[in-house]
Amino acid sequence: MRQRRRLGLSGALALIVAGVLVSVLAYEGWTWPKVAALARDRPLTTAFIERYRHQQRARGQSDRVDWRWVPYGRIAVSLKRAVLVAEDANFFSHRGFDFAEIDKAIREAIEEAEAPRGASTITQQLAKNLWLSASRNPYRKLKEVILTWQLERALSKRRILELYLNVVELGPGVFGVEAASRRYFGKPAADLGDDEAAQLAASLPNPTTWHPGAASRAYQRRVATIRQRMDRVDIPRRQVGAALSVRPSAAPQLGRGVKLFTATY
Repeated sequence: MRQRRRLGLSGALALIVAGVLVSVLAYEGWTWPKVAALARDRPLTTAFIERYRHQQRARGQSDRVDWRWVPYGRIAVSLKRAVLVAEDANFFSHRGFDFAEIDKAIREAIEEAEAPRGASTITQQLAKNLWLSASRNPYRKLKEVILTWQLERALSKRRILELYLNVVELGPGVFGVEAASRRYFGKPAADLGDDEAAQLAASLPNPTTWHPGAASRAYQRRVATIRQRMDRVDIPRRQVGAALSVRPSAAPQLGRGVKLFTATY
């Protein structure tokens, strides 16, 4: 009798677990991002923008953000190079995951007895910025891996880099290189020089406190490091693309009378 009860309880527990798993999979399937659509469409918002706005509302402050879309060809080559050497110098040669960099980070962590530094590629960072949180829990990382795999197979490298440069946070409430360039330097992203580009790229690990004009010594050291790398690291111009190859387009209509990409909102 006891054995039957145990079997009955085990069976019920297994059914409950199976039901939960099916529900989770069904929810993820229903809400999973339409990655391939980004080959032609611009995101209406991002997870990081919504997180910033939520935090601002919780503080009783304005949740307006400065986010301006700019075509790939209207972003200075110097800025593309600065971001690549700062975040992912092997971007054009890997398929979403830089295993050599991951191995290097693990070896350094073992030698220094510290937690491994981040070795995320630009594609991984794009997936996180668009759809995920900043958490490092295993489930979120698994979703990041799947989304990164999809991005690399659905989009060109040029498109992935264009999306990243347009959605990344570069200061409190400042998203995308066009908004950041105009905020900090009073000029469009197409007109940035090497030194200005290095200042923006240096913001990426910690945009809330590291941005042009910040007095942080750590930030200034990172600016100098990136500027040196820009002179040393060889990223062919044919890969990065000409700076002014695309004319600026008119503000896109996104439905319901909302224009998100050419002004603050």
